[in-house]
Amino acid sequence: MPDHHILTFSCSDVPGIVARVSGAIFERGANIIEAEQFNDSETGRFFMRVVIDPQAGDLPALRADLESIAARFSMSWRFRRRADRPRVLLLVSKFDHCLADLLYRHRVGELNMDITGIVSNHPQEALGLHIDPEFPFHHLPVTRDTKAAQEAAIKALVDDTGTELVVLARYMQILSDDLARFLSGRCVNIHH
Repeated sequence: MPDHHILTFSCSDVPGIVARVSGAIFERGANIIEAEQFNDSETGRFFMRVVIDPQAGDLPALRADLESIAARFSMSWRFRRRADRPRVLLLVSKFDHCLADLLYRHRVGELNMDITGIVSNHPQEALGLHIDPEFPFHHLPVTRDTKAAQEAAIKALVDDTGTELVVLARYMQILSDDLARFLSGRCVNIHH
């Protein structure tokens, strides 16, 4: 498998972003394999994910170019090898079908990730599936009075485990503004 790299970034939406990024990739001898972008018109933010085949390109020079572009556009960005496994914390409530799907896909090698733990506001016994003991399970119950403390415990788990991504796998709690800010850009919500 080629040593593809993934660039993800977000910034204010202004003209020229895609041209600068794709130009830098071209100038350094790399090739764009996939590109997805999204403009959030409500916030004026631009988001992009680019899969790059470095071929014989100069990755250190490309990284330096991207740093310069990121500074110019005030980007939040990440550039990593596709083969790198992100560290993922899974949050679930009582309905566990999303969690079951993620665990199955992880087990069969479809999801390339390291699971740092599973958090639920319900006890493990309330879930209808077996959770492998290799994944630490954290029962963090929540009420209106304990929400701040429960979310502080989630933040501590993210920090303590080096979690890079939090997946809300049908986690049926509304995140506070504080937790949403803390997880900004590194949280996805799944409710299929």
